[in-house]
Amino acid sequence: MARSDRITIALDAMGGDHGVSVVVPAALDFLKNDADVDLILVGKEDQIRQHLNGYDSGRLSIQHASEEVGMDEPPSKALRNKKDSSMRVAINLVQEGMADACVSSGNTGALMATARFVLKMLPGIDRPAIISVLPSVEGRTWMMDLGANVDCTAEHLFQFAVMGSELVASVDGIANPRVGLLNIGQEDIKGNEQVKDAHELLANSSLNYVGYTEGDDIYTGGVDLIVCDGFVGNVSLKSSEGVAKLFRHYLSLSFKRNIFTKLAGLIAMPVLNHFRRSVDPRNYNGAGFLGLRGIVVKSHGGADIYAFENAIRMAKKEVMTNVPEHIAQGVEKHFADRGEA
Repeated sequence: MARSDRITIALDAMGGDHGVSVVVPAALDFLKNDADVDLILVGKEDQIRQHLNGYDSGRLSIQHASEEVGMDEPPSKALRNKKDSSMRVAINLVQEGMADACVSSGNTGALMATARFVLKMLPGIDRPAIISVLPSVEGRTWMMDLGANVDCTAEHLFQFAVMGSELVASVDGIANPRVGLLNIGQEDIKGNEQVKDAHELLANSSLNYVGYTEGDDIYTGGVDLIVCDGFVGNVSLKSSEGVAKLFRHYLSLSFKRNIFTKLAGLIAMPVLNHFRRSVDPRNYNGAGFLGLRGIVVKSHGGADIYAFENAIRMAKKEVMTNVPEHIAQGVEKHFADRGEA
């Protein structure tokens, strides 16, 4: 930790679609509701101060960074040419021990490339992967990889399962998380060679592997962690977001058809509000980059104040449960089980 008695989190204030207009208010709201964390706002100091409106607290500091990474900027260019970007400086603070974690809603590719370059990988892990949580009928289900790795080997999927299992055990307190491998069916003959080979590795491991899962299992429960490559994971995630928007659209139209449906909508409003809160994607904002020698959390680029605050909260959970250390221990254990220690 950056300090023995407190948690310190660095925030990329310039990242995302909204930058300081979201990050600074989210930081202030978070500080009101959490007394255990100090925050560092990283970015152009003059812009940050404009949004602080005179706020002054020993729990909030500013680290000036003269550059920012564009949302469509190539990761290689950002890594090579933007050494004083708010993203790079925030990650540097983690590497230097000045912060325990970094949160950014900036360019995902640039954030991943920069975090990997600065923080380095944990022993035994080839690639970092993105994990996040989604609502399910059992409460919630974790899923990875969500876009960091388009092409994966069976070994990569096995490593993702180990990392994700350790995070779920740490953050959710589940002693032996159920792990499923996303496939186009549950029969052994289905799937490509990569998935079939990963199935064999997982089946012969000491993980609590429950076998193949299908797309509907993401939301119907039965597993705590679903593993897939980044291509499939990102498509699944974005498809789910689209379905949620479609459902809200037609539900709204249905209640606005006439005076009677409007009245029915008013009567059903408490139920609808509870439903909206239960599936609100802002409640699940904050995806961890696993496999690094430090904690980096990615917020959705279009996150609002409430959503970004939840990403900060996710970073705090990872710090409190020391996720990188648990992953390192888990990798060592499972590799030993395979006779590779």
